[in-house]
Amino acid sequence: MTSPKNINYLPSSFRDPSGFMFSKGGNIYRQVNSIYKKNYDQLMESGLYQKLVEEKLLVTHQEVEIESPRPGTCYKIIMPEPMPFISYPHEWCFSQLKDAAIATFKIQKISMDFGMTLKDCSAYNIQFKGGKPTFIDTLSFEKYREGQIWVPYRQACQHFIAPLALMCYKDIRLNQLFRIYIDGIPLDLASLLLPFRTKFSFSLLSHIHLHAKSQKHFADKKVKIGKRKLSRLSFMGLVESLDSAVKKMEWKASKTEWGNYYRDTNYSIQAFEHKKKIVAKMLGQTTTKILWDIGANDGLFSRIASNRGIYTISFDIDPVAVEKNYSIAKRQEEASILPLLLDLTNPSSGMGWANSERMSLLERGPADTIFALALVHHLAISNNLPFKKIAKFFKDCCTNLIIEFIPKDDSQVQRLLATRKDIFKNYTKQAFEKEFSHYFEIKRSEDIKESKRIMYLMERKAGV
Repeated sequence: MTSPKNINYLPSSFRDPSGFMFSKGGNIYRQVNSIYKKNYDQLMESGLYQKLVEEKLLVTHQEVEIESPRPGTCYKIIMPEPMPFISYPHEWCFSQLKDAAIATFKIQKISMDFGMTLKDCSAYNIQFKGGKPTFIDTLSFEKYREGQIWVPYRQACQHFIAPLALMCYKDIRLNQLFRIYIDGIPLDLASLLLPFRTKFSFSLLSHIHLHAKSQKHFADKKVKIGKRKLSRLSFMGLVESLDSAVKKMEWKASKTEWGNYYRDTNYSIQAFEHKKKIVAKMLGQTTTKILWDIGANDGLFSRIASNRGIYTISFDIDPVAVEKNYSIAKRQEEASILPLLLDLTNPSSGMGWANSERMSLLERGPADTIFALALVHHLAISNNLPFKKIAKFFKDCCTNLIIEFIPKDDSQVQRLLATRKDIFKNYTKQAFEKEFSHYFEIKRSEDIKESKRIMYLMERKAGV
């Protein structure tokens, strides 16, 4: 919705009475409503904001003097530090969700030292900035009142404890339930899906199984929150228990089809090194600030970009590969790479109310440049996608495209055709170039040594 003053209200914050997000002139702003004045002042004046910023746990912001779109309710306007890319929990690997949970509980514990507490505990309040989980909801803090219960306890269990337990003890792919349940995975569903042995874990028994029963018991009963009391010691004990439960969970990755891709590849050492040189040279011929590497595996080629300071979103469909990629990024303290899960044949759509609270993948673009290396044959053959459809999708996603074509007689393509009839008569180099030329100008191409594979640098045509 755009106002007459060219202000665009961002739908991700419309539920929050404390304030709202809006954009104007290419900048993102947040209005702090008068109703939140006391809590905002406590956050800023108590030293909590400064402490969390120093710990790299909270996004920074500046107070700005601009005209309010709703002056009748306005206390202040702040301009948060922009995030180069917004990601969602169903796009995170196990360790990313675990680190997001640990960061959230650490924020809660620090807040108590300054007389404040979190009023919600959504995983969507976390983004990865400089490789680290960072809290982005400045208006999520409120003054702590002695004896109060921790209101976001249910949300903490649904957004962190339940999905992590399901990923750890049942199946890593169950984080995709976030795509259905935007407010976290229902505890009764988690309890039903988890193996019986998890009931012998005190933390999972209390925070999931018994919690789910309690929710069902009180579902039709009126419970006045204000009348329930929780001592400060018990309050902190609850948060510590959640934190401990998360830290104990470890996911042991199993072998997946592409988890060891680079060990199974048919490249010779010379061909592989030549490919890296070609990609680096083509990237150098672009002006790139944000790059998407689609089908990145563990991020080896992504790092050609991120090591140059280019912010790189490193996508892969395989949770093992993304876990490896994130582990490398953490170990090497890489600030310019963000590993994420992505099924390109079913990318993230708009979610939430009116499909607009959370942006689709395309709405979070476009990227300056996309790497599509050893990818097109999977899309065209495994998923029956015509080159025309693939080319149009990339046209909508980027300005520059560095893409690899793998011919049908390549052993990796033959591997895909081994269990199916070859109905792909149009899978040729000529057809590939023709369809992509509708949307892109082919700036250069180069054969990879000791291989029949070809690398292309393409630039999107103006006006298409």
